[in-house]
Amino acid sequence: MEELVAKINRLRRERKAVILAHTYQTGDIQDIADYVGDSYGLSVKASQVRDAEAIIFCGVQFMAETAAILNPGRKVIMPDPSAGCPMADMITAEQLRAFKAAHPGAPVVCYVNSTAEVKAESDICCTSANAAKIVRSLGEVPDILFIPDQFLGKFVEKQLGRNLTLWPGFCPTHNMIRAETVLRMKAEHPDAKLMVHPETRPEVQELADFILSTGQMAEMVKTTPHRKFIVGTEDGILHTLRKAAPRIEFVLLSPFLRCPNMKKTTLAKVARSLETLETVIQVPEAVAAKAKRAIDAMLRIAATGG
Repeated sequence: MEELVAKINRLRRERKAVILAHTYQTGDIQDIADYVGDSYGLSVKASQVRDAEAIIFCGVQFMAETAAILNPGRKVIMPDPSAGCPMADMITAEQLRAFKAAHPGAPVVCYVNSTAEVKAESDICCTSANAAKIVRSLGEVPDILFIPDQFLGKFVEKQLGRNLTLWPGFCPTHNMIRAETVLRMKAEHPDAKLMVHPETRPEVQELADFILSTGQMAEMVKTTPHRKFIVGTEDGILHTLRKAAPRIEFVLLSPFLRCPNMKKTTLAKVARSLETLETVIQVPEAVAAKAKRAIDAMLRIAATGG
């Protein structure tokens, strides 16, 4: 493993490459990354990359597409391009066009966990960290279409006290968490606080002490007075949390919280991608231009106070 890491470090210098990794990646991938973050953090970082000639994106397809959209002319490379997102595949551009036709005039808020084609049909993007802020920024319009994650949408509805028209998508990994599992783990660890991702089901969120994006989790544990947490999101974040707050004990809510697509990236694949500069993620220019408007709209709102 040390030889492989050394090879990656040599190649990244030679290729003038930056490595971005999502918090759901394995620990060894996170450790060799220049930046580790959630979907929002990675979106921002991708938009700020200036001097790198290549971006090695350790995540899933829609995230690499976003990086490619925000970095025209720069190579965005996925070590394993087969790493997709089941939630993103739950709505197509054609389905969204039909959804919009059934609700004429309603703006579309698109969770970044979606394809570039779907973003191109949307008015503004959001992440789990800023979804409520993005929806609030649209004002008191009579209807807002929220796609594709129904549970994040329900979380926003509760925060803002208003109804949205939700697409019935979900994250299969988070969706498998049930209230009975939460109650059992809370009984086994009565001294622990529970934090969950807003992609979890509403009945799970009702039992949580904190409902946070992965980036918010990583920030919160740096200053919290609590010393033990049950963690209700994908298991890759445990590595992030333990590095951020080694004094805290973290217990995974369920051993089944593992996204198989996030785990497709390996050190060997990263090294090979640096050697070959493959596979380059390309978004058709017309699609990228329309999708960028929705992403840029999100970044503008997210950068403002309030």
